[in-house]
Amino acid sequence: MKTKLLMAAVAATIAAPAAFAGENLWVYAKGTDTRPEGSFEVKVSDIWRRGKNSGDYDFHDIRPELEYGITDKLSVSIEGMIFKHDYRVADCMGPMIETQGGSCDDDGNVVELGDGFKDTQFGGYEVALKYNVLSPYKDPIGVSLGLGYERRDKYRLDGADIDQDSIATTLFLQKDFLDDTLVLVLNTKVEFERRKSPGVLEEEISLDVAAGISYRVAPQWFVGLEFRHQSDYLNPQEDGEFDPSLKRSSFDLSDFRVGTQHQNGNYFGPTVHFAEQKWWVTGGILWQIAGGGSQHSFSNNNRNWDEHERMHIGFTYGYEF
Repeated sequence: MKTKLLMAAVAATIAAPAAFAGENLWVYAKGTDTRPEGSFEVKVSDIWRRGKNSGDYDFHDIRPELEYGITDKLSVSIEGMIFKHDYRVADCMGPMIETQGGSCDDDGNVVELGDGFKDTQFGGYEVALKYNVLSPYKDPIGVSLGLGYERRDKYRLDGADIDQDSIATTLFLQKDFLDDTLVLVLNTKVEFERRKSPGVLEEEISLDVAAGISYRVAPQWFVGLEFRHQSDYLNPQEDGEFDPSLKRSSFDLSDFRVGTQHQNGNYFGPTVHFAEQKWWVTGGILWQIAGGGSQHSFSNNNRNWDEHERMHIGFTYGYEF
């Protein structure tokens, strides 16, 4: 009898495992797991950002990634960025109207709409480290720290040429309940960006907060909800001049300051995750539920449109070996 009960417990554990190391249960949010020492994982994600205030806007943010476990607590990853643009916006929203061949007057009215913009580009890459401090399976709460360097040659918003270097720091928190069937995570990412384009220098501090809850509804299946907030703080220097009505960001060691919030966007929606022994897939849809920004942002009806979209449709595939 004891042998049968033991076999049943083992079978149940195999049939309904907790998330494997590195699996993404959400579109943006991530857990605290790192790769086991000597193991690899390949991921490919595509976040399809759809819809602006008017016109047509489709942008695919495609990220192939390779992650390796240096030790059981330390992982390193390298990620490429492929940007696929297809848009023709109908408002004077940031750089999109200019890149698509249009123009605006000084009052923000469209003078010429342009023919639109359609292109697939290699946008840049990111190299990152992730170190696990506390385990959500052994300690009261899981904690990991992330540090990354990012290089971009294309602007995500419109596909224009840029010269951008960024350093990102991330705090990962995770708490599991009900024998790891209910998972809660919170990620706080602060990114320090220095971006150059003709006549413009931007020192930007970006805040990205992602929170997720996911529940294992059946063996191999998790269903959850996700919230994401993204905002940035800066005062662009144009032709050597700053806007006197705005505060500028600076992350020099001798002059650290947080500037005016240019924009913010908040998203919320459902996610679903399925895992086999060696591979897994995750999908989700997040809608912009609120947004805004400074007088220089394009915001209306409690939404931001120059930096944000109506919805984000995310899909990620991962394979472990």
